[in-house]
Amino acid sequence: MKKVLLVFGTRPEAIKMSPLVNELKSRSGICTTVCVTGQHRQMLDQVLKVFKISPDYDLSIMKKNQDLFDVTDNILGSLKPVLEKEKPDVVLVHGDTSTTFATALACFYLKIPVGHVEAGLRTYNIYSPYPEEFNREAVSIISQFNFAPTKLAKENLVKEGKDPQKIWVTGNTAIDALKTTVNKNYMDDNLKWARGKRLIIITAHRRENIGEPMHNMFNAIKRVLDEHDDICAIYPIHMNPVVRDEAHKVFGNDDRIRIIEPLDVLDFHNYMHHSYLILTDSGGIQEEAPALGKPVLVMRDTTERPEGIKAGTLKLVGTTENKIYKEFTKLLDNQDEYNKMAHSANPYGDGLACKRIADILEFGEMKH
Repeated sequence: MKKVLLVFGTRPEAIKMSPLVNELKSRSGICTTVCVTGQHRQMLDQVLKVFKISPDYDLSIMKKNQDLFDVTDNILGSLKPVLEKEKPDVVLVHGDTSTTFATALACFYLKIPVGHVEAGLRTYNIYSPYPEEFNREAVSIISQFNFAPTKLAKENLVKEGKDPQKIWVTGNTAIDALKTTVNKNYMDDNLKWARGKRLIIITAHRRENIGEPMHNMFNAIKRVLDEHDDICAIYPIHMNPVVRDEAHKVFGNDDRIRIIEPLDVLDFHNYMHHSYLILTDSGGIQEEAPALGKPVLVMRDTTERPEGIKAGTLKLVGTTENKIYKEFTKLLDNQDEYNKMAHSANPYGDGLACKRIADILEFGEMKH
């Protein structure tokens, strides 16, 4: 029986790894163990509860005002005894977080094979997004199993010299998660408040956007809100106090926007389902929202998900106030532009990525 250890620690990782955990646990040929680092604490626990996952190990590394040095150092020290005790045949990591990088590095030191879920995403700008671009490029050097969500992600890996026999195009596990979380009958007080208006969902938290870029983003959004009586916005705000200060400074007590605490994955996916469009600087939302037919304006200067740009489900709008204002206004005022994005085909998969990954690990190939 193959021993598979999954390690993750942030909310986005948990959303995409949890359906894979449950798929692997259903396989008789795989012994599945879960280790969470707790890089995000409260937000991570919310996701685990939704997917009914109880970790076998919880490193609980999160501490107040932690930085990248703290996260990397604490994971390396805490994970070593887990790896030495479990002796897994393969360790699965996801995407591009500091948990992902530190785990892959620990496995490299112990010569344990790494499987990289969501492999091959690239901007080729090592500081954008930061530190994620470095993390995913570094993990690709180490990984033996590369589960690419799209053909373009596979092409990136092949161009970098990765063995094509160690790369599989599986789709993105984020789409699998939506099958568990979205409920057409879902409703709560915030969605009742938004009834009769076009609901805009906002997320903004990236390190590289903190400061002037974030101020620009919030100013653009406020200008559009001021000019459109038929829209309202909900912003599940990140825990970062700097982000919170900036948001409250710009939006103040504006009654057209509700700044709320972070949502668990079930709530957030259903909010997206009820929304008209989404403005974000996040990563996973660029895959999830198009699966729900929601246009996404990406408030970043680069994206590692160019498939969505090419397909027309995403639009990269940068971080300058006027560009965001212009593109946001266009989607609200031009129905043809809106429909073009809303009805584009989602390039990120069909909801069967977890099955494909489990087949590869159990049988050495994707079953049909």
